[in-house]
Amino acid sequence: MNDTNSIPELAHQLIDIALQEDIGSGDITGEATIPADQQVSGQMIAKQAGVISGLAVAATVFSKVDGRIQFNPHVSNGDHVSKGDVIAEFSGPGRSLLKAERLALNFLQRMSGIATLTSRFMQAMAGTRAKILDTRKTAPGMRYFDKLAVVHGGGTNHRIGLYDMVLIKENHIAAAGGITQAVERVRQYDTQNRPIEVEITNLDEFAEALALKPDRIMLDNMSLADMKFAVEQNNGRVALEASGNVTLSTVADIAQTGVDFISSGSLTHSVTALDISMLVTSTK
Repeated sequence: MNDTNSIPELAHQLIDIALQEDIGSGDITGEATIPADQQVSGQMIAKQAGVISGLAVAATVFSKVDGRIQFNPHVSNGDHVSKGDVIAEFSGPGRSLLKAERLALNFLQRMSGIATLTSRFMQAMAGTRAKILDTRKTAPGMRYFDKLAVVHGGGTNHRIGLYDMVLIKENHIAAAGGITQAVERVRQYDTQNRPIEVEITNLDEFAEALALKPDRIMLDNMSLADMKFAVEQNNGRVALEASGNVTLSTVADIAQTGVDFISSGSLTHSVTALDISMLVTSTK
């Protein structure tokens, strides 16, 4: 997933749905308390240290609510901020700004929370060859935003969905009658020759999968000793991915085994939002 200042049409559609969900027939509080011609300005401020993600998404929210809103970031996606840092300044019609405030913050805080956690994983793995991967354990409808935030945090995207890469897991293997049968069926079926990854859980399965020469093998919930042995036996022939029980406290040891990738659903399925406030500082 590319880090750009533009967002795809699907993301626009999701923002539109979120705005309708929140605003509905109108912001009764803002309309009642703020004069129609009142202009306001202010700042978005980090209330804790972290990594910023979602600036383009927040800007899109503001522009959809009112094209007169000016949103000027002081940082870039992927930047580390400290408590008290000004993330952005804003100005425009008061009613419009407060109408857009919550949704813009929701996206920015969630995405920055994901980027911050991803950065912590990367720091824990420093000095190894491993890359941290996300998974499909994203909030429904939010995958684009969640996975973009992983990139901003220094991580790498796994497959985006079921369509861009083959991942043969234990249930596929059971249904097909074995690892070899599953891989052979995919190769016969997929005329696009998409990358194939095979999930295995022990060294016997690893030997079978390795002989089939897939693009990647996932070492699922294996011991550190078995992962290290698999790396040695593999000798660089296919990419190896570790998965299962990956936390900030375990990822360094897993990375030291020599695997190429480590995937963790916790990057996106258990998000702690970064605390960011939006404060009006002047009116006219």
